[in-house]
Amino acid sequence: MNQDFRMADAAITGMAGAVALTTVHQVARHLTENAPRMDLVGVRALTRGARMADVSLPGPATLHTAAFAGDILCNTAYYSLATTWTRGILLGLAAGVGALVLPPRMGLGDPPKSDRLSNKVMTVAWYLAGGLAAAATATRLTSLREQPPAGAPDWNSFGELGHLRAT
Repeated sequence: MNQDFRMADAAITGMAGAVALTTVHQVARHLTENAPRMDLVGVRALTRGARMADVSLPGPATLHTAAFAGDILCNTAYYSLATTWTRGILLGLAAGVGALVLPPRMGLGDPPKSDRLSNKVMTVAWYLAGGLAAAATATRLTSLREQPPAGAPDWNSFGELGHLRAT
């Protein structure tokens, strides 16, 4: 990771990936009934956790909102690791495959309509899009940090005294 990559950059990067993934997901689920429904897997996870903790469940709308917020938060944290194009691609592919493979192994059942090849391809592609959006954001933020501000002196021209610059 580039040493100039800051925590704020990581948060922005992660949010970019999470927003890209969520936007594609929300738009597609309104356009086709065959769209992946990972939001429903999130609702299942919250329901299962609440039952295991012997906590009463909120209404369906509140449960869906909580799952949505959890998705944004967790995906932001996950995609904040996409500091390069390679990491973005690998993280996106891993998340997409994980979204298909892990829910049944966690006792959450198969994601809805995940028996269809088109659904599987969309799932992996959407998570990959999140990884690419995060990587693009990280790359841009890093390039902005490496550019001196307009009008800033070229400290390298000061020779040995250049290391005295204020940072």
